[in-house]
Amino acid sequence: MLADYISPGNKIELKAIGKVWMDDDSRTRKIHLSKITDVISEDRIEVLMPMDKGKLVLLPVDGEYSLCFYSSRGLFQCYGRIVDRYRSNNVYILVLDLLSNLQRLQRREYYRFSCALELKSRIFSEEEVEAIRRNWGLLIGTSKPLQRSVIVDISGGGLRFVANFQYEEGSTIYCAYRLPGNINNVEYEMVCNVLRVQELENRPGLYEHRIQYAYIDETSREDIIHFIFEEERKIRKKQN
Repeated sequence: MLADYISPGNKIELKAIGKVWMDDDSRTRKIHLSKITDVISEDRIEVLMPMDKGKLVLLPVDGEYSLCFYSSRGLFQCYGRIVDRYRSNNVYILVLDLLSNLQRLQRREYYRFSCALELKSRIFSEEEVEAIRRNWGLLIGTSKPLQRSVIVDISGGGLRFVANFQYEEGSTIYCAYRLPGNINNVEYEMVCNVLRVQELENRPGLYEHRIQYAYIDETSREDIIHFIFEEERKIRKKQN
């Protein structure tokens, strides 16, 4: 049950998902701090309206957020939407519907979403890595041969893929992939660090890679997070 993991009084962070408002609206760029006031049901909670420098931040109804909960059982994350706001005894309250299941976080990291997407990648030479440090954008879209593999989960901070080849841990690689349903068919390109590589126990010759984005533009990161949010929402809708 939801109440087994979060409870009134727990601190919560809210970060806007996607382009809810105009780009120059500061509310899209801030992480808002608040507290849970009530756990109404398995998919609805109430929280205090956040404040900034002593003033209420009037987050809008229908705004969509990545939620991070600090509870006695650890750190948890999910997505949610504001469905109502009201005042009670001079206290301003936000009502949020939870749009994905709670996921435990071992540390501050992005929500990871299981998937199956094609990945194109290649390793950078030492000279390229040095050039990346000076101006990473110059190397994006180079015409060198790319290897193909399968992404098995993604997040706003990195991804995990399986391949019939292996990169060395600590190496820097170029990665590119597309997200299904993207109307502009954008190919997202990024520079990544290889954190861990291991051969799959039951499938010799296949290697799982965990990588972290080292250089990625924030528009691409927001698109990836929004894609995860929409897919989680579809899954939760089917479950209900």
